[in-house]
Amino acid sequence: MEITAAMVKELREKSGAGMMDCKKALTEANGDMERAVELLREKGLASASKKAGRVAAEGVVEAYIHGGGRIGVLVEVNCETDFVAKTDNFRQLVKDVAMHIAASNPQYVRREDVPQDVVNKEREILRAQTLNEGKPENIVDKIVDGRIDKFFKDVCLLEQPFVKEPDKTVEQLVKEKIAQIGENISIRRFSRFVVGEGIEKEQTNFVEEVMAQVRQ
Repeated sequence: MEITAAMVKELREKSGAGMMDCKKALTEANGDMERAVELLREKGLASASKKAGRVAAEGVVEAYIHGGGRIGVLVEVNCETDFVAKTDNFRQLVKDVAMHIAASNPQYVRREDVPQDVVNKEREILRAQTLNEGKPENIVDKIVDGRIDKFFKDVCLLEQPFVKEPDKTVEQLVKEKIAQIGENISIRRFSRFVVGEGIEKEQTNFVEEVMAQVRQ
């Protein structure tokens, strides 16, 4: 059964869950709205999205160092209470996020953080590429829209596949933790440092090294 945008919108309004979670639930339920709501509730995603509107001002700053000090990450992840910030469950999430940042090198937390001039420049480049591929003028903009969406998924932390479980995004990982812990959780900001970054030298693939460590 085809899952339409209207069906996804209706389920979002019923459950408060995210768009991708709603689409996945509807697909799994073969379009059955009530069953899709049940699936979201079973996974705790409906309540998780409602908690996401609450203020998260506590939390921790986590450091992750890889390769004998060649890659370093600092990430701030917030929750609602100091009590939760001290729990092993929350701290493990923060460690996993820091390790993911080291491995996947996101540039921004979420797509809303990407400066408009960066988006405009990327769109301009993608449009030129699409035209050079000989695509008809009347469908170029639609193709570019799809490629811009892929650009966001490549550079935004929350939309990247989680390195330990690539079948889920970092955003889905966070939502699962919200459902388990019962508080809003928000990845606020991060910085990633690479020794010698910006200095002209022989390149080493740090990402592959981090990923190899994750798989061990």
